[in-house]
Amino acid sequence: MTFKREMVARFHMSDLGQLFYYLGIEVKQGSDSISLGQHAYVKKLLERGDMVDCKLCVNPMEKRLKLSKNSTVVKVDATRYRRIVGGLQYVSRFMEDPREDHWIAVKWLLCCVKGTVDQGMSFPRLAAKSELSVVEA
Repeated sequence: MTFKREMVARFHMSDLGQLFYYLGIEVKQGSDSISLGQHAYVKKLLERGDMVDCKLCVNPMEKRLKLSKNSTVVKVDATRYRRIVGGLQYVSRFMEDPREDHWIAVKWLLCCVKGTVDQGMSFPRLAAKSELSVVEA
């Protein structure tokens, strides 16, 4: 609470209560830890790509796949491609002129992402204030 009072004293701000969701990240605050996940965000990406029912894969890219900006294969719907790749940021260098081979790579990534839908990160709370250390610049 001291931190919150100091922030309010220094900055114009509102207290919106406990944080649950921020920039696609779900926040779960327990008594002994804080957990972060992206369950809803991953589900949304899978829906955008019509990949909700895809099979899971474990390798984020096919071993022999070579993507190129100079691809000569069939073009795909650039808007749909950009909406999903914008969420992945992995194959974004092909955003200006996406081709079928690029789309196949994105679909492969979505199959891998589907396997992580229930994964997240957990951070334990510190037990006592005396355990905190402050490093000054």
